[in-house]
Amino acid sequence: MKNFYDVIVIGTGNAALSAALSASDNGAKKILVIEKASKKERGGNSRYTNGAFRFAYKGYSDLKKIIPTLKNSNSIDYGKYTTADFMKDMKKVTNGKTDKSLSKILTGNSFETIHWLSKKGLKFTPIEGRQSFVVDGKMKYWGGLTLEVAGQGETLVDSLLRIVEKHKIKIQYDTAAVDLVYEKNSVSGVEVMNKNKVEKIYAKSVVLACGGFESNPEMRTRYLGPGWDMAKVRGTKHNTGDGLNMAFKVGASAFGNWSGCHAVFHDLNGPEFSDLKISNKYRKISYPWGIVLNAEGERFVDEGEDFRNFTYAKFGKEVIKQPNQLAWQIFDKKVRPMLYSEYDVKSATMVKANTLEELVKKLTGVNSQKALDTIKEYNNSINDVKFNPTIKDGKSTTGLKVNKTNWANKIDTAPFYAYGVTCGITFTFGGLRINNKGQVLNKVMKPIKGLYAAGEMVGGIFYFNYPGGSGLTSGAVFGKLAGKFAAKH
Repeated sequence: MKNFYDVIVIGTGNAALSAALSASDNGAKKILVIEKASKKERGGNSRYTNGAFRFAYKGYSDLKKIIPTLKNSNSIDYGKYTTADFMKDMKKVTNGKTDKSLSKILTGNSFETIHWLSKKGLKFTPIEGRQSFVVDGKMKYWGGLTLEVAGQGETLVDSLLRIVEKHKIKIQYDTAAVDLVYEKNSVSGVEVMNKNKVEKIYAKSVVLACGGFESNPEMRTRYLGPGWDMAKVRGTKHNTGDGLNMAFKVGASAFGNWSGCHAVFHDLNGPEFSDLKISNKYRKISYPWGIVLNAEGERFVDEGEDFRNFTYAKFGKEVIKQPNQLAWQIFDKKVRPMLYSEYDVKSATMVKANTLEELVKKLTGVNSQKALDTIKEYNNSINDVKFNPTIKDGKSTTGLKVNKTNWANKIDTAPFYAYGVTCGITFTFGGLRINNKGQVLNKVMKPIKGLYAAGEMVGGIFYFNYPGGSGLTSGAVFGKLAGKFAAKH
């Protein structure tokens, strides 16, 4: 039969392509990858990322297995990040809600999966700048997030696709999955639309890896709440919850934090959906080095609560709660060189002034007098602890309505800078319930025969927040898992 495959994978992001490669490794001979988007817009949200993967490693020797040419010297400290560290961070940022079984799979298989990808031909590099600082003459990596794909998200997707094509796996673009073929209590294929023509493609098993509902304003409002229809989308416009809805039609069980999502500070005047030319440059996540003011001129988050890896994914939702869903990040000359490269983009919503009085008057939509009072009050509440960006340094404020716990530098050195931000949603946390084979479970906790899920579509891993870089790792780990067992079905 021409339209019959061993495995069909829906999606072309990191999770989907990991699933396709794993299926090939595990004996599937005829694999089809289908993608709703055009070839130009392929790759899902993965294409818009920085390509950073969080994984457990014991030190330099483990990293060298992934990057054989990795240099080492007394001036570089790569640190270590154990499986226990990873699990501890998962529990911390999710307030203990993360599913124990899924987190164990994620953290316990993280290194092996990244090593597998590197052996497949994916090229990694140390994350300099964003994840490292020079302290006392030594380059120190921090936060458990040390490597990224060289070339970031675009290269991640393009490289994985080249590897997939070498495995003789067929990829079909402009093909939207509209329904699952469900016969005799088993998923046996996919109904697709291509060039306004609907057809059924059959397979022994189907892997759903086509993202959450972050690009669907109706579903965002229904599940995340009022105001979320106004959020900017940091990634692809194609993740509209199609896979989730198809799974529910065949009895799949919903699982996880359906009212939660990954959302960050995002350029105030950014487009509705991210532009591939600028990609991840709309985000604004150097807030630990300054303060953030809302329209009323007040601070509303503890910018120094933790390393930005553990706070940036939850602060976007705090902007949604603010008047007019806007805020301004404030910095001075001392810390300006520490801001990430996205602050240098010409299209960034930025104002600059030589005095604080002049700066606050330029903050569109903000109570300027209250903003000035807030900055002065903040400056007068800071202790004398030495600033150290590589640790939670305890340089903090006291006596404020919202104190800053770490990295509280005075904003007192001209010129002063302010960047306008709103909420940018990355992906949704709610998904499908799966077992330890990646099989989608029904409402009585039994596997739906022939149906697997990976990536954003897996529920129960992230609640409220997430550790930076764990999304791509989760996609690869559960993609590899789903592909393996889909091939054996």
